[in-house]
Amino acid sequence: MPRYYPEQVITAFVMLQARPDRIPEVATEVAGIEGVREVYSVTGDVDLVAVVRVEKQDDLADVIADQLGKVEGVMSTRTYLAFRTYSPDAVDDALTSGFDD
Repeated sequence: MPRYYPEQVITAFVMLQARPDRIPEVATEVAGIEGVREVYSVTGDVDLVAVVRVEKQDDLADVIADQLGKVEGVMSTRTYLAFRTYSPDAVDDALTSGFDD
């Protein structure tokens, strides 16, 4: 079942570059920060992606700059703010549109 968040919730996706020898520890520590909802280890040019959900713009600075960026082993971060949320059902419909079973 899809999760819906109130309109006032700010969602950010934070790409983290971590020291290779600290990736699991960084992921665990980041996941324990209030406001961080999920942490994924990923392939590509970053090591981890953290999903942050907060109610106020000021909370982003508290979570990302004051806490997440200071975790031992975090080498750099890149933050992307979400503008709009699409439900999983809508995404599935868009991806399968035009394909016959």
